[in-house]
Amino acid sequence: MSRTAARALVDTLRLNGVDTIFCVPGESYLAVLDALHDVPEIRLVVCRQEGGAAYMADAYAKATGKPGICFVTRGPGITNASVGIHVAQQDSSPVIVFMGQVGRDMFEREAFQEVDVRKVFGSMTKWAAQIDDADRVPEFVSRAFHTATSGRPGPVVLALPEDMLVEQTDAPDVRPATPVETGIGVEALARLRDLLAEAKRPLLLIGGGGWNAKARADIQAFAEAWEVPLTVSFRCQDYVDNDHTHYAGDVGIGPNPKLAERVKTTDLLVVLGARLGEMTTGGYTLLNLPVPSQRLVHIHAGAEELGRVYQPELAINANSAAVAAALTALAPAGDIEARQDWVRGARADYEAWQQPVVSPGPMQMSEIVRWLVGRLPPDAMICNGAGNYATWFHRFYRYRGWRTQLAPTNGSMGYGVPAGVAAKLLHPERVVIAAAGDGCFLMNGQELATAAQYNAAVVFLVIDNGMYGTIRMHQEREYPARISGTGLQNPDFAQLAQAYGAHAETVERTEDFAPAFERAVAAGRPALIWIKLDPEAITPRASLSQIRATAQHAKS
Repeated sequence: MSRTAARALVDTLRLNGVDTIFCVPGESYLAVLDALHDVPEIRLVVCRQEGGAAYMADAYAKATGKPGICFVTRGPGITNASVGIHVAQQDSSPVIVFMGQVGRDMFEREAFQEVDVRKVFGSMTKWAAQIDDADRVPEFVSRAFHTATSGRPGPVVLALPEDMLVEQTDAPDVRPATPVETGIGVEALARLRDLLAEAKRPLLLIGGGGWNAKARADIQAFAEAWEVPLTVSFRCQDYVDNDHTHYAGDVGIGPNPKLAERVKTTDLLVVLGARLGEMTTGGYTLLNLPVPSQRLVHIHAGAEELGRVYQPELAINANSAAVAAALTALAPAGDIEARQDWVRGARADYEAWQQPVVSPGPMQMSEIVRWLVGRLPPDAMICNGAGNYATWFHRFYRYRGWRTQLAPTNGSMGYGVPAGVAAKLLHPERVVIAAAGDGCFLMNGQELATAAQYNAAVVFLVIDNGMYGTIRMHQEREYPARISGTGLQNPDFAQLAQAYGAHAETVERTEDFAPAFERAVAAGRPALIWIKLDPEAITPRASLSQIRATAQHAKS
């Protein structure tokens, strides 16, 4: 059957179960847009900027475990999308970005918007390539799915020369890609069981890619049976039901000091799926380099991560879900009862850490977040980007359902708004909240138009303190009272939301938040709540003035 290369590409996407594509249209891949016209089972979500489209693809991948698909044009299009590609790389998200490319007869001339994807994205992806032959379209697309989903998941970028897309091909269809999973061997499992049996204060730290709802249930069952506290890496809090008796909190930016101490003093740290990177290790301080004082078991789907920074006593190259399933078959051994106080103590530390704190000003963010915990159903989805505002959710919210936290582990600003749109389109029946600081919001606030176009009734929370708060906090620590480059002059966010057709609320006092939130949810359309936060309320631990005073005292 003869068809265009563009149609062969779309057919291969359909055969691989693609149901949603996020895009910003470009003339370089008009043939693909034309082919999609005849495939109504694939929903095309048109975004307002390629960074937002790539973020949506990443959020889709996180929420479903399937590859998120993004189409952008060459040059400015793909470079705008690079922010989402970097998120997918560091977050281990299976994302495939297709880029329209200049015609093959123009290569190497620096033609209009020409980009060499291999050079530009080779270090940021699992695979970056260009399809020059129409007959190889099914082959390349199939490989993209295999590469994005196998081992440690991650992003793939494929360039599509526009003249190639309109050529005819007789290439046959390919079978749907099946992710390649690695399981734990018998000897490694036996060694892990022995280490667990010997431990008096074991700690399990999970994160990374390759998880699913069953793996979550498996690891919780294992923790119960073996009496092991469960902790998670940065922004992977929904990997465990936060109400679970063995959940002890997250190890990331600004963790509970008591939990950080437990990581340092555990006699067996089992890390499943998480990279032992800067955020997970507190800037490489929670474990000694390169040989930790704790006995360390590191299990990861990417062999290149094992021994990369730390030398584990036991390294296992295996998929997280497969290992979680294998652990449920292990009969508990050792003095299990003696570990119950260790588990209860870790849980008590977590619950104490969640108690609301008093901050400067009439808006108490810890109380608002704790109110949301009681108000929202377990499957409500919280999306956020980066900024100090996110610490209120990380510390005080309880993520109870699977994949209810969509946030970038690489700390990328601007993620929350597009992630919220993607989440609501995927789960219109759920409550979806997209939280953002004033700086974070305006990095992708234009995707409010996408929410309005598709009637994605996200509740957007804009937490406004008139500054790039995280940078200001660090500025006060390093250069106290020397403010430069961190102040912001913001628009009236309520009027801005109304201009997009969204419901809008302005909240300046804690007691006004609950009724405003109820009105926002009842609106049945995108809604924005503008929360005016005192600039002094920079963190749950200390005010801006306290941080400045401490720094000045240290310097004097």
